[in-house]
Amino acid sequence: MDGNGKRTDTTVLVVDGTAAGRYAMSALLRRAGYQVVPVGGGHEALAELDVRLRKGILPDVALINVNLPGVSGVELCRRIKSRPHMAGLPVVHFSASALAQSDRRDGLEAGGDAYLTVPAEPGEIDAVLRAAVRASRLRADDQAVARRLTRLSETIFTIQSARSLQELADAAAEGTARLTGSPAAVFFLGPDDELYRATSRDRTTLAMPDEGAHRVVAGLLRRLTRGQSGVQITTVPSPLWPAGFFRPGMEHDARLVLIPTEDGRASVCLATPTRGTRRVSPENESLVARLAQATVLAAEPLLMYQVERHVALTLQHSFLPRPDRLPDLPGIDVVVRYVPASRDAEIGGDFYAALRAGDGMLTAVGDVVGHSLDAATVMVEIRHALRAYCVDESDPAVLAERLDRMLQRYHPEVTATVCLVHVDPGTGRTRIANAGHIPPLIIRDTGSADYAKAAGPLLGVGLAHPPPTELFLEPTDRLLMITDGLIETRGTDLADSMEHLRAAASGALPGLDALCDTLLVSFGHDREDDIAMLALRLAD
Repeated sequence: MDGNGKRTDTTVLVVDGTAAGRYAMSALLRRAGYQVVPVGGGHEALAELDVRLRKGILPDVALINVNLPGVSGVELCRRIKSRPHMAGLPVVHFSASALAQSDRRDGLEAGGDAYLTVPAEPGEIDAVLRAAVRASRLRADDQAVARRLTRLSETIFTIQSARSLQELADAAAEGTARLTGSPAAVFFLGPDDELYRATSRDRTTLAMPDEGAHRVVAGLLRRLTRGQSGVQITTVPSPLWPAGFFRPGMEHDARLVLIPTEDGRASVCLATPTRGTRRVSPENESLVARLAQATVLAAEPLLMYQVERHVALTLQHSFLPRPDRLPDLPGIDVVVRYVPASRDAEIGGDFYAALRAGDGMLTAVGDVVGHSLDAATVMVEIRHALRAYCVDESDPAVLAERLDRMLQRYHPEVTATVCLVHVDPGTGRTRIANAGHIPPLIIRDTGSADYAKAAGPLLGVGLAHPPPTELFLEPTDRLLMITDGLIETRGTDLADSMEHLRAAASGALPGLDALCDTLLVSFGHDREDDIAMLALRLAD
């Protein structure tokens, strides 16, 4: 409103094919305080709207004469409403002549919001235009709320599907940016003070703040959430908030939405900038708070899993013999490798063993079906049982039968695969019992490599195991045993992966360490499962 009580913030597009009509209507509206954009026809109106759309200054309402030459007022309204970025523009039709009821109906069906018969009292015209603009703005507000709620629902669905804390942080950062229309950063501070962080993709550089900046953020989160519960919203001024999280090299006050986990041992922070940008609206801030609550609920089981994963990994490392503590058996060289799954994958029940048995050495590589702590626990039991059985038995097929019965007795719901190999270092005689596992690969010094023809049912199903496969190793041969974590890739046939391994192994440099390291470099990156590997040869 200006000082005389007239509104000056509403722009009206007046479309009238007669100069006199345009002039009269424009003069009336200007006296009422409206800003007026007069045009003479439908094509001219669409061109004007296109120009204003590109500039971001569409009028607030269109007042269109029904009886336009060429493109009628009803058709002009239909074309305006058919354009996505103009569809919300309210249209008021007017006419100086009486129209049939069907004509008015056609105007409404084309998207018109109201109808005037002129001449009309200025107050009536003003009231109709104000009502059309008010209804349009209410619709726009409702649509904006619906869009924000849809974005919130989509983001919550994405974060609930996250398989790791990093995936969760990435999804929450993108969702916060969509809800607020500004760059966003998300931080999870775990119980061990490890900081997970992510920024939204609209950030315009790959360079991130250094570790010092992340330590500052971690310290802030610790202080702000200590002893707190529920959602807390606060602003951290730029001198205390490191630069560069929202835009490269730029300082911003940070608007933080913080919430600790239920046990208070970890916290989630959704951060957006407030300096140099318009502040988050109360509606958006409420949505971000709801997103923070959903994020912390999704984070809690992932944080628990991180703890369980650490326990399982510790258990495996504790019970798998270290490479430098393998039994020393004259006549046989053995090397082992164990690589846990990538950080975001589950720990499995992969294992290896090298044990004295009779007049030779028994080696084993196996995998308990399943993941995390349960699989790691059963793996430990299998290794201990195998050690006990080896005291008075060296036949790998008999050992496989005993392990099978042990699983059926004590873990009837668990199955496992294992390959057992007994080698006599004096003669090179090698006996192999394979229970559902990848068979050993025999690599000759001629550059050839072949899998031993050894197969049998996996452990835990109670099926009879065949006699061991027997072969003789030459002093220059290398025998390789692996778990499928080395080669198995989702969507790839296992037989093809085994063939790729065979080809890579046949071209590896001489030596057991060189063989294992070459294969780990070729196949072992970012695996979704653990890798256990054992290689042996007759010693010189």
